[in-house]
Amino acid sequence: MTFLDFEQPIEDLHKQIEHLQHGRHLTKPKTTVAELEAKLRETQIDIYSRLTTWQRIQVSRHPDRPYTLFYIDQIATKFIELFGDRSFRDDKAIVGGFGELNGETVMFIGHQKGVNTKMRQFRNFGMPNPEGYRKALRLMKLAEKFNKPVVTLIDTPGAYPGEEAEQRGQGEAIARNLFEMVSLKVPLLCIVIGEGASGGALGIGIGDKLLMLENTWYSVISPESCSSILWRSWEHKEKAAEALKPTPQDLLQLGIIDGIIPEPTGGAHSAPEETASNLKAAILSNLAELKKLSAEERINKRIARYSGIGIYHTDPA
Repeated sequence: MTFLDFEQPIEDLHKQIEHLQHGRHLTKPKTTVAELEAKLRETQIDIYSRLTTWQRIQVSRHPDRPYTLFYIDQIATKFIELFGDRSFRDDKAIVGGFGELNGETVMFIGHQKGVNTKMRQFRNFGMPNPEGYRKALRLMKLAEKFNKPVVTLIDTPGAYPGEEAEQRGQGEAIARNLFEMVSLKVPLLCIVIGEGASGGALGIGIGDKLLMLENTWYSVISPESCSSILWRSWEHKEKAAEALKPTPQDLLQLGIIDGIIPEPTGGAHSAPEETASNLKAAILSNLAELKKLSAEERINKRIARYSGIGIYHTDPA
């Protein structure tokens, strides 16, 4: 089990419980396992009820946090993964395919980071190349052809910034997805399940509704990159995180997202199955709401939604 730096009190209690359970003590213990477990729950509630922005970002990056394929496996049946962009190659950083959700066929698309070092390298740490976004668009168009709703699961530190990605049209691929997703005729639900950084997240993030798991973030830039630009150092990343207001709580207040999906105390990694259950319930309720609208109504609302975000000024001259 991996603990974050601010979870030191939780880690200490885990070690005490483990010692008691395995009899690693010389004298009769003054505290029982049940008492320590109760104290552990209280400590978790206390710490997670007052997370700072930077701490919430740390939770979103926890190495044990569930990724897209885990959630699909938990909430869908008969999932069939589809591969390739029909132009260059298959990008392993983005996965997608049809699956059944309570008897209804849904197209699932999402970033996949990998569960260990070898798989993270294989998945390019969840950073898609242009072919990943082109694959995602191909799958969205396939879902539209068969009139099936689309659910995207966002979890990326950003689109891959390598020279070869730029040579193959990284910016154009993301821009094309933004353009096409706005006018997609089927219900389109986007959910941030971990990190949502910059255009890498936005490339599969334009939909009828945008939801976020409780301990995630969504921003134009990561706190570290923001700090390095403004202060020429990563040392001010916590200050940058506060200024960016990237958490679900901030973005809901600003009207950028539509809802927050709760996580268990301790984060999604502490009870993955419970998190998946919460995610499934949110998907079902929101898709049911979106299906009540016609395709034209959904598209018009989608356009109005994104046109209304932010403030801009035009010079009359």
